Amino acid sequence: MNIFLRPRIFHHITNVYRRRWLTQACTESKKNSELTTDVKHRIEKHWRSCLNQGNFDLKSLDNKFYVLSMFPYPSGNLHMGHVRVYTISDTVARFQRMCGLNVFQPIGWDAFGLPAENAAIQRGVEPKEWTEQNIAQMKKQLEDLGCSFDWKHEMSTCSPEYYQWTQKLFLMLHKEGLAYQNEALVNWDPVDKTVLADEQVDANGCSWRSGAKVEKKLLKQWFIKTTAFAEQLLEGLDDPTLIDWRDIINLQRHWIGECDGYGFQLLTSASVKLRVWTKNPEHFKDPNAFVVLKTSHYLAKDKNDSFSITIENPFTGTIMPVIFNDTPAFADKCDVYLAAPSFRDEDKELQESLSLSFFANEELKVAKKDLEHIRHEILETAKRLKLGGYKLSSKLQDWLISRQRYWGTPIPIVHCDKCGVVPVPDEQLPVILPEKSKIDKNREEALKCTCPKCQNPNALRESDTMDTFVDSSWYYLRFLDPANTDKIFDENIISKAMPVDLYIGGKEHAVLHLYYARFMNHFLHSQGVVNCSEPFSRLLVQGMVMGRTFRVKGSGRYVQEHEVDIVNAKKNQAVLKETKEPVVMLWEKMSKSKMNGVDPTDMFRDYGTDTTRLIILADVAPTSHRNWSSATFPGILNWQKRLWLTVNEFCEMRSSPDDAKIDINSKEFQDEEEKMFDARNFYVKGATFNYRHTHQLSVAISKMQGLTNSLRRAPKHVMRYSKQFERALASQIIMLAPMAPHFASELWSKFASASNRINSSSNELQWDKDVLSQKWPEIDQHYQLDLAVKVNGFENCCIKIPRSHIDKVTHNDALDLAFNTDSVTSYLIDKKIRTTNFVLYPGIEAILNIYVDKVKEETKKSSANATEDVGH
Repeated sequence: MNIFLRPRIFHHITNVYRRRWLTQACTESKKNSELTTDVKHRIEKHWRSCLNQGNFDLKSLDNKFYVLSMFPYPSGNLHMGHVRVYTISDTVARFQRMCGLNVFQPIGWDAFGLPAENAAIQRGVEPKEWTEQNIAQMKKQLEDLGCSFDWKHEMSTCSPEYYQWTQKLFLMLHKEGLAYQNEALVNWDPVDKTVLADEQVDANGCSWRSGAKVEKKLLKQWFIKTTAFAEQLLEGLDDPTLIDWRDIINLQRHWIGECDGYGFQLLTSASVKLRVWTKNPEHFKDPNAFVVLKTSHYLAKDKNDSFSITIENPFTGTIMPVIFNDTPAFADKCDVYLAAPSFRDEDKELQESLSLSFFANEELKVAKKDLEHIRHEILETAKRLKLGGYKLSSKLQDWLISRQRYWGTPIPIVHCDKCGVVPVPDEQLPVILPEKSKIDKNREEALKCTCPKCQNPNALRESDTMDTFVDSSWYYLRFLDPANTDKIFDENIISKAMPVDLYIGGKEHAVLHLYYARFMNHFLHSQGVVNCSEPFSRLLVQGMVMGRTFRVKGSGRYVQEHEVDIVNAKKNQAVLKETKEPVVMLWEKMSKSKMNGVDPTDMFRDYGTDTTRLIILADVAPTSHRNWSSATFPGILNWQKRLWLTVNEFCEMRSSPDDAKIDINSKEFQDEEEKMFDARNFYVKGATFNYRHTHQLSVAISKMQGLTNSLRRAPKHVMRYSKQFERALASQIIMLAPMAPHFASELWSKFASASNRINSSSNELQWDKDVLSQKWPEIDQHYQLDLAVKVNGFENCCIKIPRSHIDKVTHNDALDLAFNTDSVTSYLIDKKIRTTNFVLYPGIEAILNIYVDKVKEETKKSSANATEDVGH
């Protein structure tokens, strides 16, 4: 309800006192007509408790809309990047609810990882305690941001209720031979004392987090065989359900590479599994086959002993020597080469030069027609023996998930002197992470356990924990069923609620995280527990929030803005106030170390939550970087004030005495009605298109500001008597609601309390409900919409079609209309149509694209001559 007008009281006032009360109420409202920050805070405090809850119905999934923003790492405080992604997510969620969809917008915490562990060590507390404090703090800030998350589905990856099922997932992979242990040369951070992925090492060979020079270290590590799904993951990028992936498709393609060969995992005499990639699996049948490793390969430590490493060829039963040599043409990013002297002359020459003929002394003669059969036989054998045989690129590697850190999901494996590596049985899950103090006191004692297989009481649990990317590779599934204690999730819910309709997050996660999440979903799909192979239909990759930095030229030291004098803002020139040293101004990602960050709490305090939301959405598309500058604030601040003033004036005009007599049937008044009718439909069309189809929310704001301008231009008597003004103002407030829910709720409460309603008998507006319960504004059925005809990307003409008919227009209808339009036919006279396509945005617009080639002069002359011959 309106915190100033109290509309519920209004309904109980008798007609005798009705006008007197309304006059007094509007007088009170005028006293509060200035939209100060204090007023905004009062509005937000009043509305917060009833606006910020999601209402997803698991029993009604036929019209579901799953909007997911990448869940945050609980660092303790939101930054403006968080504000941007969660404001975008919440705006889309609220919009889709108002369009009648059953929206699921969950939130949780990516709570394991190295930063929390290091921060806890510095403070002398348990990582669990530190993480829970941060979660509480960030949850409060997200609630202050006004996001309508479904908190009933909240979950944290560091909770045993979650990581029990991450462990179950690991065991499912292990059972299928897709999780395995192997020795590997890894990137070792000597400061953080953990393994780093290649992507966590910068161009200078330093850790991206600690800054330490990374060392190469040979360790036994756990891997997940993502390469087994390489071809599926590559082909999945052509899935027609993927929308708006844009350049992310190419990033994923580049990461996976061209799947033009096959990978095999063969056990060496050094007890190490060696990955052998080849385009020709049939070469394994060569009894003279041998394997060549680059001299830089980590196994080269044993190369001084001639032929000290060998591999048993599982496809022939023969022994293959392993040679260290840089002569062969190794494939891209590959340091292993399968040599087949019987198939390749260059390999035979290498065999002879290395005196390897004693390993086998027979020739292999295979007819070309038999090669395909041999290849198929080898691939089938490899898959049966779980040795690989999958199609993949030479550069793609398996996912190394071992982390030598405490704060992570325990790997559910037991090491037993008698039984070796033993998976933990399902009934013993979760393997609980022990308290860090116990690990630090006596590591072996803390990890001691009973072997599940032979009951040996001196077995040890695996000490490595999982990479946090494992936790985030499947969270979108568990969100739908977070309280399930019987299984990983209910397949029936997943089959109806997946895939995610819109996934929102930063581009920095568009390769690895997205690749791992896609892999995990493909794997679960292969196991029959997930209905779709691709987990995310549509992507919205938002740009970073950038702050202006000031860096002293020469030393590179960052300074704060108040320490410099800006000489030329356009040329990014400034000087240090004290020393007059030149200072370089740049736009960089917000960071404490760069002194260019903005605390969201300060924004909430100084401007209000909804204003902050509008500012973060305005001016630039969500996909673009946002240069944060207070110079852009006035546009939003003034717009809010104009809306506030408009609604107050509307309330006053509708309730004040009717002194003037206005002829609403006059041409002048009807012209004003027509203007408001056109303005409402034009701007509703533009805002809806950008809300629903492009997610260009900054453009939606521009469209709404255009409607505000039209409303402000209307004469006072139109505000008082116009049905179309009332409809346009209602649409304005409703369309604002997803972005600024508290502010719009207050505006609507004022609007709905005004007297002398003109649309009171219409079903278009639900006067007794709040703004977020209103239906999204529809374009009027007799309003003329556009069928845009474009030739080679340039608009040729616009054909007007009533709203009531446009949704029925087909591709053929559009072609008929276009070819009966002079501007199209005259332009196409000397052109040949290559292809056409038709795009319909229901209830908004249609586009016919015609692609043509210009007819060559020779062809035209030939056609003309042919015509003359026919004439004679």
